[in-house]
Amino acid sequence: LIVAQGGRGGKGNAAFRSATRRTPLHAQSGKAGEARRLRLELRLLADAGLVGFPNAGKSTLLARVSAARPLIADYPFSTKAPILGVVGIGEYESFVLADLPGLIEGAHLGAGLGHQFLRHVERAPVLVHLIDMGPTAPAPPLESYRLMHAELEAYDPEVERKPTLIVPTKMDLPEARAAYEACRADLEALGHPVLPISAATGEGVERLMKRVWATICEVRAATRTARLADEATLAHEDRT
Repeated sequence: LIVAQGGRGGKGNAAFRSATRRTPLHAQSGKAGEARRLRLELRLLADAGLVGFPNAGKSTLLARVSAARPLIADYPFSTKAPILGVVGIGEYESFVLADLPGLIEGAHLGAGLGHQFLRHVERAPVLVHLIDMGPTAPAPPLESYRLMHAELEAYDPEVERKPTLIVPTKMDLPEARAAYEACRADLEALGHPVLPISAATGEGVERLMKRVWATICEVRAATRTARLADEATLAHEDRT
């Protein structure tokens, strides 16, 4: 990608050398190129992204399944920047998991920290949606999911096509487990796999990571198949 066209180089004195002028003393000046001041924006490249309201347990989960060490605290916005962690699956496989913080209602309009972090969602082909089931959750589970999904979709309509896993968290708390059982049918009716966990105790975490990895593999296979189909179509068009 050319973002600034270079100038045209002039001829040096050697270009004017001839049999009668062995050491020419003049040269030709070149022409100036384009000058631009650019601001580049980095979008994290991850295989899966953790989304959810503050204090849903994203940082705790990332710290448990990877070597990443995000700040974990009992107040909102303790994580102030997206963090990547590498999750090992078995002996040879691994994937990159991103903690995408700062997402609250109105994030796509610039509320909280979400507006500057929502762009990273575009590069995560699989979304892991954490829902706080604890007694201090900012919203009921179903409302929490719908609010967050609406924010993601308002920023990137393509999010509707991304495979999503719904993950009720804090199952180590009796209140959270009771809340999950009360809304379990409603969550399952959303049409996505529902995998409750406790990142604090590790309950359900291994099963979740294996499911995330399986979903990533499905996305990669579908992408590869689509690319091969496109290449075959182009080759056929070239022949005809």
